[in-house]
Amino acid sequence: MPVGRTPRVSGLQRQVLHFYRNVIRTAREARPAESQQILQFARAEFERYREVDRKNYQLIEHLLRKGTKQLNLLQSTEVIGVQLHRAAAS
Repeated sequence: MPVGRTPRVSGLQRQVLHFYRNVIRTAREARPAESQQILQFARAEFERYREVDRKNYQLIEHLLRKGTKQLNLLQSTEVIGVQLHRAAAS
């Protein structure tokens, strides 16, 4: 790849990157303790789905919708605090 050229990204990849930036912005606007929890949760979720095939559009779009709903809830003024629940190990 020539110097100074960035790789092209698809529209769906662009949406995922935009969503991740919105999560980071939301975390920065939260209180420090909550900010750290939001970032940890986001990193864990992105890592959890890291191996999803790029061509599995249905799953990626579903995850984007689900994440957007969670982010909108987190951004609402009625949310007072953040509490993360982890699934119990089987």
